[in-house]
Amino acid sequence: MTTSVGAQLRKGVVEYCVLGLLQQGPLYGWLISERLVSLGLIGSIGTLYPLMTRLRERGLIAAHADDSDSARPRKYYALTSQGHAELEQFRSQWAPFASAVEEVTQPRTTTTTTTTDSIGSRDQTEAGDQ
Repeated sequence: MTTSVGAQLRKGVVEYCVLGLLQQGPLYGWLISERLVSLGLIGSIGTLYPLMTRLRERGLIAAHADDSDSARPRKYYALTSQGHAELEQFRSQWAPFASAVEEVTQPRTTTTTTTTDSIGSRDQTEAGDQ
């Protein structure tokens, strides 16, 4: 079974994208899901909640219910201090990592010189030395 490159890339960074969204302040799951789906980072809200559970178990986010503004209580997620530290660590490593990947995966433009061009240049240099 093959997995798309995009799916593999998303799998590696989507947790940090959630942490990035939560750095602005607490959000409830549906809003997080809408943002990630609109950016193409997750396929549906169904993939969000297992991810949120993992982040909560690692102590990177905290959850609390708020039933003050709707008939159904909403679960809000917030970044913990450990989550802030993890996001900062990700940021410090992401730019150099992305740059390295860019460097090795971008097509190279090569300039080739023909044998005659090289010989002509060498002949001119040698003539100037005399």
